[in-house]
Amino acid sequence: MRAEGTEQAIRAAGGIGALARALGISQPAVSSWRRVPTDRVLAVEEVTGVPRAVLRPDLFSSKGFAVTQGDPVDEIDRLRSQEYDFLAALLGRAPGEATLGALGRLGGDESAFGAAHRALAAAARATDGRRVSHEFFDLFIGVGRGELLPYASYYLTGFLNERPLAAVRGDLAAMGLERGGELSEPEDHLAILLDTMAGLAGGRFPAEPGTERRFFERHLQPWAERFFADLERARSAEFYKAVGALGRLFMEVEAEAFAIEA
Repeated sequence: MRAEGTEQAIRAAGGIGALARALGISQPAVSSWRRVPTDRVLAVEEVTGVPRAVLRPDLFSSKGFAVTQGDPVDEIDRLRSQEYDFLAALLGRAPGEATLGALGRLGGDESAFGAAHRALAAAARATDGRRVSHEFFDLFIGVGRGELLPYASYYLTGFLNERPLAAVRGDLAAMGLERGGELSEPEDHLAILLDTMAGLAGGRFPAEPGTERRFFERHLQPWAERFFADLERARSAEFYKAVGALGRLFMEVEAEAFAIEA
């Protein structure tokens, strides 16, 4: 049975097929949704006008902020959570036309982060859904394999499905987090790790103090910055060069912040 927010989005778009076309994805993909996937919420909100708090009330309050467990999340952690969500969405699947349109309107101040966001906006305006879909395929899927493999096991051992994957699964289980039925990738995929950090930073996952730092230091710090740097230099990357630059910068800042905290 579909969640009410999903039903509202489908009705607002004019049906499952119309929503799928607006998002640039297949009709069967939308048909399989029980609730709108995390990385599709903002695009669905844009194309249907249904607020994110209605689409996913488990993630967003009526004010648009992430729902917290316990103490309210401060502004910096809320923004950090959004940045993690943002990067997770872009690495989880190729953005469609609606998402690219939203990205193309990003602004930024004169800081390094602002410049990275402006560069991403320019890259989004310079491509389209078809081109970025092909780019995503060449980078991360490929015929046989993509140019880059965004898995902790591969970056840390040279092989897939090794000890880093078991370590991620153990830590997720210790936090009471289970693999969602919509996930097809192993849990050490970078998009899943970033999504977990978004939940920890935004207070969506109840966790003991220090869990966020330990998860970052164990599962992201050893390799994520290197992956994003590789993405910046990848032969197949055009739009994703800007994603790589933003991700590398964000990982650098996070590592420095956690080091100060420790």
